Amino acid sequence: MALPVVVDAEYLKEIEKARRDLRALIANRNCAPIMLRLAWHDAGTYDAKTKTGGPNGSIRNEEEYSHGANNGLKKAIDFCEEVKEKHPKISYADLYQLAGVVAVEITGGPTVNFVPGRRDSKVCTRDGRLPDAKQGVSHLRDIFYRMGLTDKDIVALSGAHTLGRAHPDRSGFDGPWTEDPLKFDNSYFQILLEQDTAALLKLPTDRALLDDPEFRRYVELYAKDEDAFFQDYAESHKKLSELGFVPSSKATGPKDATVLAQSAAGAIVAAAVVILGYLYENSKRGKK
Repeated sequence: MALPVVVDAEYLKEIEKARRDLRALIANRNCAPIMLRLAWHDAGTYDAKTKTGGPNGSIRNEEEYSHGANNGLKKAIDFCEEVKEKHPKISYADLYQLAGVVAVEITGGPTVNFVPGRRDSKVCTRDGRLPDAKQGVSHLRDIFYRMGLTDKDIVALSGAHTLGRAHPDRSGFDGPWTEDPLKFDNSYFQILLEQDTAALLKLPTDRALLDDPEFRRYVELYAKDEDAFFQDYAESHKKLSELGFVPSSKATGPKDATVLAQSAAGAIVAAAVVILGYLYENSKRGKK
């Protein structure tokens, strides 16, 4: 079993350096879609009942990246290895989830709050825990409910299909979901509602979002309100990236400590002002 990750000031500094390196790598290689897919597929094996799987870096092992749903992800693993070599202190689990956060950010998507401290594991889950693009509504709910996620999470996370394209060797389908596969926006939902857009891809799992009334109401909301989509996506992505992960109290970072210190100092100053004011009033009464 891997040792716990100590999230101290030095670790937080390495996380920020790795974030900068990931930005440069993803921008230079236009690899945001596959980096996001790597983060999701490492996290998406989580089972809330058995507390197994999840964002623990196990996808780096050949046993797991060889699963059918992970076809093509060895490339993303190798990209991340370039950053890992520069920052060996960071866990693979944190690195993969940070890569997903940066992939969304660098393509114009919302900022996803990232909390470090995930522990690595070499224990791989069985194949079949990830979504199958050829399935429908009940399958989506089975997969995401098993993780502990909701209908809103299912639809919001599906919106990330705004990035990238399907590949025949990975899903059996081919083509992009949107006109600009390197821009994170709400166009995926708009295109889903345009039934006559035959040139753009619709997988069975995409159509499921329209077939189910509960799913569809979120599709319609996100298609017309990008801000609502961005807000819900950021929350759902964070949930996915932290499945089975309990952040340490130190993982909030030095900035939060500074804020707490400033708040404490402010409270002391305020108290001093009140006390001085009280003493001043008393002294005035004594002179009368």
